[in-house]
Amino acid sequence: MRVLAIGCHPDDLEIGCGGTLARYAEEGHDVFMCHVANGDKGHAIIMPDELREIRINEAYEAGKLLGASSVFNIDVPDLLVKSGNEETVLKIMEVIRFTKPDLIITHDPDDYMEDHRQTSQLVFDASFSASVPHYETTSKATGIVPLYYMDTLAGINFNPEQYVDITKYIDLKLEALNKHESQVKWMIDHDNIDFLDFVKTVSKFRGLQCNVAYAEGFRECKTWPRGQTKRLLP
Repeated sequence: MRVLAIGCHPDDLEIGCGGTLARYAEEGHDVFMCHVANGDKGHAIIMPDELREIRINEAYEAGKLLGASSVFNIDVPDLLVKSGNEETVLKIMEVIRFTKPDLIITHDPDDYMEDHRQTSQLVFDASFSASVPHYETTSKATGIVPLYYMDTLAGINFNPEQYVDITKYIDLKLEALNKHESQVKWMIDHDNIDFLDFVKTVSKFRGLQCNVAYAEGFRECKTWPRGQTKRLLP
């Protein structure tokens, strides 16, 4: 299969579905990662232009570690992700048409911040628009594919419908997350938050819910015609 994960900021995919992506890759599937925002405002000391470059590079290194074939960046500044922006929709459409995924993973519509919620809506809209031949981008139109929502930060207001056992991949998930040093180190030094432990704890909690050591939870977008009769998650 061909799997496309579209997150908002660099590191969001590692947090929400990094273990699942690593498992897909090891099982021989083609994995593609895409970030809508460039993460340029995720620090209080490093200035946006410099941080943008740092975070794009961190995302590339993390994606390579997880086994992603490509890591795309739509390059929207933080806090300016808007679902009604046609230019952004077209860029996401092109990524979808270029990668030709069998399924897409993205943020839950009720995630904790506006950039994430807007990304969820962007992916929903762009994945439909990608099927319309006369809405043109460089690549040709594709069909409408199944869409899965990954866990919210800390799992709040999210009840998984499907789980993926990532016990074998938890260390790799955390190693990939740790590639985002500009975020992980900053949160330890200035917010007293051990973000690796934070993410590991959520994975352990989801594992408890489905009787494995570590897991990631997902919900399936139920709108027509995205439904299917077979399990697509690993």
